[in-house]
Amino acid sequence: MASTEERNKNRTRPSKSNSARNKRQADHRKRLIALGVDEAIVAKMTPKEVRDKLKYPAKVAKEFGSK
Repeated sequence: MASTEERNKNRTRPSKSNSARNKRQADHRKRLIALGVDEAIVAKMTPKEVRDKLKYPAKVAKEFGSK
């Protein structure tokens, strides 16, 4: 008989590694810089703010002026 842990896929799913998360966040920051946001501004942003800006790249490019 299977236990609850084996049947519930949400509990057995492997967690994301820190290195993968850090790489993903660095990629997001690079994308914002490519859209024209200043590096100093991006460095002060939290990861959530970066993700929120990347939801609307056209708006960000218009706001900060694309390169």
